[in-house]
Amino acid sequence: MKTEIERKFLVKNEAFKDEAIQSHRIIQGYLNKDPERTVRVRIINNQGWLTIKGKSNSEGTRRLEWEKAIPLEDAQQLMALTLNQPIEKIRHIVPFENFTFEVDEFLTHDKNLILAEIELPSEDTSFPRPDWLGEEVTGNPSYYNAMM
Repeated sequence: MKTEIERKFLVKNEAFKDEAIQSHRIIQGYLNKDPERTVRVRIINNQGWLTIKGKSNSEGTRRLEWEKAIPLEDAQQLMALTLNQPIEKIRHIVPFENFTFEVDEFLTHDKNLILAEIELPSEDTSFPRPDWLGEEVTGNPSYYNAMM
């Protein structure tokens, strides 16, 4: 099992789209939203994924993550068991200097919300901030996908 270290930010404008090298449509739903762990099913393009994430540390930057590809048909059947309406979003992959940001445009729930995440090798890793990157919301539960 790996440890996920990430930071999350609001996005100020859509300038990131000019820098994106890929975009994917994602549908995701939660099978469990327990504060100690979440269980998520995702469909990205035509591939299913099952993910279990542990509780975040107090800063919201680090948690255990287990993720496996599953057949599309299994993911579609599991989606019918999710707790709420699945979240739909477009994820843009945006390289910036030697880092990669994943920028999510939400199509359901808060349709005006655009969030950027960056995964880091350690919590103290410094990274460059593109002009379109806004306020940091790491650790703010209002911006957890599981809370939408």
